[in-house]
Amino acid sequence: MEGLVLRFNSLSNLEKWVEELFVTNGIDGEMAVYLRLLIFLFVLLIISSIAFLVTKHIILNFIYRFVRSTKIKWDDMLVDNKVFGNLAHTIPAVIVSLLAPTIFRDFESVLPFITKVTNSYLIIVGTAILISFLKIVEIALASQPSFKDKPMASYFQLVRIILYLGTGVLILSILLGKSPIYFLSAFGAMTAVLLLVFKDTILGLVASVQISSNDMVRVGDWVEMPKFNADGDVIAINLNTVKVQNWDKTYTTIPTYYFITDSFKNWRGMVESGGRRIKRSIYINSQTIRFVDPETRASYKKFNLISDYISRRQKEIEEFNSENQIDTSVLINGRRMTNIGVFRKYVESYLKSHPRIKQDMTIMVRQLAIEDRGVPLEIYCFTNTTAWVEYESIQADIFDHVLSAAGFFGLEIFQQPTGKDIQKAVEHFAQLSRLE
Repeated sequence: MEGLVLRFNSLSNLEKWVEELFVTNGIDGEMAVYLRLLIFLFVLLIISSIAFLVTKHIILNFIYRFVRSTKIKWDDMLVDNKVFGNLAHTIPAVIVSLLAPTIFRDFESVLPFITKVTNSYLIIVGTAILISFLKIVEIALASQPSFKDKPMASYFQLVRIILYLGTGVLILSILLGKSPIYFLSAFGAMTAVLLLVFKDTILGLVASVQISSNDMVRVGDWVEMPKFNADGDVIAINLNTVKVQNWDKTYTTIPTYYFITDSFKNWRGMVESGGRRIKRSIYINSQTIRFVDPETRASYKKFNLISDYISRRQKEIEEFNSENQIDTSVLINGRRMTNIGVFRKYVESYLKSHPRIKQDMTIMVRQLAIEDRGVPLEIYCFTNTTAWVEYESIQADIFDHVLSAAGFFGLEIFQQPTGKDIQKAVEHFAQLSRLE
């Protein structure tokens, strides 16, 4: 403190000497005061600039090199988020605040304004430093497994907004000489205006809390929202928006509150289950469906997947027909197997023996209501992977086999007639006409 007092006294003596020098050289006393002020302001600007440059480019560079050379990782984040760079901005403000009372001692009306501006600048720099620390905390928490899928950015954005508002209130309080409570009460009177201006932010805040508390969406989830043509992975959840990277590598930005007010599909359950559903139908030509006669049944027994089923099923049918004394010389009498029924059992057995089908989840082959395209035979099962490319490959392999196997059961897969089909029908009709 004594050294600081001595420096202030030295600066005062220097001011008096400069002022007396101007007066001695014939400059008016009042003009000498203003010239002295200009010179000292210029000197103050040079000193502050030099102090800032020395701090930023010499001391900070040394600190940066030291921090980068250590094995500790958290101190690297201090550099990456410009914490030290923001600290360098405090040096000029501190110098100005220390020297201003002496430089402006003859300008009592100006000194309070300089003090207010300097204090406001220090508050702004302090807020920037605090925000840099918050960014470090956000990055650190987001890297933890327990917080990886949480919308941390939303919460820290809210904290930053509160800091910005608090900084604004403090600066206004300093510049206007009013208590912060005065401005807070004024904000209360402007509630309607604030609600209108910050509508999206308030809705986003409420939505973020609901999304987090109900665990509706996480970073990394595959979501589908047709209203916004969004279909892909969530890569960021902020206070106002949710950013989705679509499968075509485009990005869709959706207001956060739409995840509360509108419907969307989250595929997280599918990913966590480890199985992805196959639900697709093939259409059987109804004119190829028939009862199974003994010769056809004998050929079916050669199919490994259903040979035991054919024997067991035929035994049940014969016992039923015998108990009920049914004349089996006619195929329509009694209970009979059909080629579509046997084919359905074959496909089911094929799925249960498939190494890429998840056996602890639903496996079903069912008939749906008949349509103009034929009889739909739906395959319903789950693959043992959720990876898109693998899933499509497994599904294609299954239907390749099923479509090829249908002909072994005397069934035809229905498809709309093409030009080739019409040409064959015309040629066949022409041959019949010539035979007649």
